[in-house]
Amino acid sequence: MSAPQPASSTAQDAGAGRSLLRDFSLSAATAGFVAVLVGFTSSVAIVFQAATALGATQAQLTSWMWALGLGMGLTSLLPAWWLRQPVMVAWSTPGAAVLAAGAVGAAGSGGFNMAQATGAFIFCGALILLSGATGWFERVMNRLPMALAAALLAGVLARFGLQAFTAAGSEFGLVATMLVTYLLGRRLAPRYAVMAVLVVGVLWCVAAGQMRMESVSWSLAVPVFTMPVFDLAAIISLGVPLFIVTMASQNLPGVAAIRAAGYDMPISKIISLTGIATLVLAPFGAFALNLSAITAAICMGPEAHEDPKRRYVAAMTSGLLYTLLGLFGGAIAGLLIAFPKAFISAIAGLALLGTIGAGLATALKDEADREAALITFLVTLSGVSILGVGSAFWGVVAGVLALVVQRAWKAR
Repeated sequence: MSAPQPASSTAQDAGAGRSLLRDFSLSAATAGFVAVLVGFTSSVAIVFQAATALGATQAQLTSWMWALGLGMGLTSLLPAWWLRQPVMVAWSTPGAAVLAAGAVGAAGSGGFNMAQATGAFIFCGALILLSGATGWFERVMNRLPMALAAALLAGVLARFGLQAFTAAGSEFGLVATMLVTYLLGRRLAPRYAVMAVLVVGVLWCVAAGQMRMESVSWSLAVPVFTMPVFDLAAIISLGVPLFIVTMASQNLPGVAAIRAAGYDMPISKIISLTGIATLVLAPFGAFALNLSAITAAICMGPEAHEDPKRRYVAAMTSGLLYTLLGLFGGAIAGLLIAFPKAFISAIAGLALLGTIGAGLATALKDEADREAALITFLVTLSGVSILGVGSAFWGVVAGVLALVVQRAWKAR
């Protein structure tokens, strides 16, 4: 798949002569914070549900946060620093949903336990590592037309854009104030528009008494090791579906986000890194790590910085915050959960507006691919799930099918 190259750089030329202190900007740091805020609060409940379904104790729940936080943090922070590009890694949200649904009943009335699930996590991590080491996933993505990749990304993100405005039904004053702040910020100081929205939104929540600070408990997280049991039923029922949805619903749009932003990253090496991190941290609760799409779009967009070569600071900020999230576990988790849902929906949607618009513009620019791109966008936006695989995968399937039929008909 061909992609615009203005943001791309290699590790060698990016690292040479580029200073982190010189490249640092408040807007990029804010983008990194917003990415963590959105990524964590939007899906942590699903992770808790998955752990609970597997019979996790409170100590094991905290260990999951420790492992996932360190895994996401270090695999974002270190590659972003080395490559000087906004590498963003996240936990597999659809993977957590698969675990929550498949943990109970598949192995009989008792379901699967943590030891069996840990064996499935390790199996999934090995498959992720294999897909990165062989390069097969990157080769498949290289054949995906840019229009379809952009439509896929826009479809994934558009749901968050919609949620920003549907949240006005429950918190009209908050959402309307944040929207006006965003519009004024885009005209007066575009680089700091999202930061202004964040500050105004937090002040509104504090003044209205909407911050749930009682959920904050300051304490360091302690990792808990679970000895894995490699049970065939757990591997088939949990490990295989976890790998499929992680690759199809997470890594696929993650690569689309990277390509749509114009970056030329070593995809296979990064995916291999997420596989290694999953293997190492699986006994502590890291069920699956993968490329991010939504939070990556926040850090890769022009709101982070107008210079694409300086947006890696956003990813490094995000990685640092995720690492702290892991180290402080329950404390940081409680702090992020303290924000009301309407605030999270609004800040996510507004921060992604520019990326959604750019994705649609790229997807619909070429008339020859427009129909296939539109189908990809709509199927992805629908949120349909078939055979346990999310709409991102089926959006690509539908778009490619439309493109194949269209080109075969023209050739005929």
